[in-house]
Amino acid sequence: MKLGAERDTALEAIELAAILDTMADGVFVIGNDHVIRRWNRAMEHLTGYRAGEAVGEDCGLLESGPGAGPGDGTRVLECDLFAAGAVDGVERVIRRADGAELPVIMSGRVMKDAAGEAMGAVVTMTDVSSVRRLEREVTELRQAVEERFEFHNIVGRSAQMREVFGLIEMAAASQVTVLLTGETGTGKELVAKAIHYHSERHAGPLVSVNCSALSESLLESELFGHVHGAFTGAVKDSVGRFERAHGGTIFLDEIGDLPPVVQVKLLRVLQEREVERVGDSTPRPVDVRVIAATHRDLRDLVRQGRFREDLFYRLKVFPIALPPLRSRKEDIEPLMRRFIARFNEETGKRLTGLTPDAMRIVMDYCWPGNVRELENAVEHAFVTCPGPEIGPFDLPIEIRRVELRTQLCDQGPMSASAGADEQAPRPPRRRRPATAEELLRLLAECDWNKAEVARRLGITRTSVWRRMKALGLPLEPPEP
Repeated sequence: MKLGAERDTALEAIELAAILDTMADGVFVIGNDHVIRRWNRAMEHLTGYRAGEAVGEDCGLLESGPGAGPGDGTRVLECDLFAAGAVDGVERVIRRADGAELPVIMSGRVMKDAAGEAMGAVVTMTDVSSVRRLEREVTELRQAVEERFEFHNIVGRSAQMREVFGLIEMAAASQVTVLLTGETGTGKELVAKAIHYHSERHAGPLVSVNCSALSESLLESELFGHVHGAFTGAVKDSVGRFERAHGGTIFLDEIGDLPPVVQVKLLRVLQEREVERVGDSTPRPVDVRVIAATHRDLRDLVRQGRFREDLFYRLKVFPIALPPLRSRKEDIEPLMRRFIARFNEETGKRLTGLTPDAMRIVMDYCWPGNVRELENAVEHAFVTCPGPEIGPFDLPIEIRRVELRTQLCDQGPMSASAGADEQAPRPPRRRRPATAEELLRLLAECDWNKAEVARRLGITRTSVWRRMKALGLPLEPPEP
């Protein structure tokens, strides 16, 4: 009888060993004394330790990570395991027999006898090194893709921005005068920097002037300089911005606000490549590349007699028009990632992105302030969001509140009139409401994506929904 029991026990041990050796995951058994009792074949492949080398050893055999103490790879797990009775999916780094580090997912269960006393524990290990390698490759690929759609800190994967990148490269390879146009916040200054730093003049200075920020007399002196006694307060000679930019580039922002007197002097600089300081008649040669920018319609200003036609044609030798953000919404997601990464670094937070609801709101908004407004919205969210994801209520109120959003988007982009600090909305754009036939056709073309229909009509998704309801149209696509 005793012999039969011993034979059954031996058979059970053989069967258990066979079962453990057929498992793909590494499995080992430890006693209460942390000594390894069993070690399956997968553990041999995983760690490089043969069963004969591991059984009978302390589980500190799997010491992990540089600077880790003996047994850190499993002792942390064991503390949790014996305290809780079970641990699932804990990620650890173990050290193989050859000294290499290996990331694994570890789980364990405490074994108890009939009296409920712990007898030891069973621990499983799954190699996740290939998963981590794939994650790194995906991250590197994503970075490579983002770098492909990035030009000197300008982010854009849309067709419009790829065209702009091509124009920047062409402008940088030449010395021509460039005129940048586009709404406020589209990144005209970034484009000016990209042109300068990719040109042969990159070692020279880049001097910026906001033409709307100074009065006529101060602007003239700032641009061209003045001599001692030229006006009250001119106690010494002063070098102007054009002379400071010698050998480099001068960026004239808000060129549409240039006073008439200064327009005449700027035209002479562009024609003769020389400046005369205020109060002086001596011409001084300058070697300067001019990049001008405006959010105004210069042709309209020429028609109104507020901007010289000859200066306009001198400036628009190589025009680059920057598209508004609402027309390139595929760029919003990479821009958001860029801003989140930057503010994470600046604030020490670890925000990972936006919730689906918040992203929907962001994509439906028209962004009259363009990229600058998007950046400000992310910075606002970093103040209000406890993390890890930005939700709808972390966004500025004018973006998440439907009535405010609709009002802003119906007004259109902001337009400066007299100066940088004086901004007023354009009068509301008048649109003929879409007919039922037009709406149904657009819905069919867009697979009933109301956000896409709204973008094509230049209105908000809420307005599309209201129009459908007013016309008695079905709010969901018909059954096929």
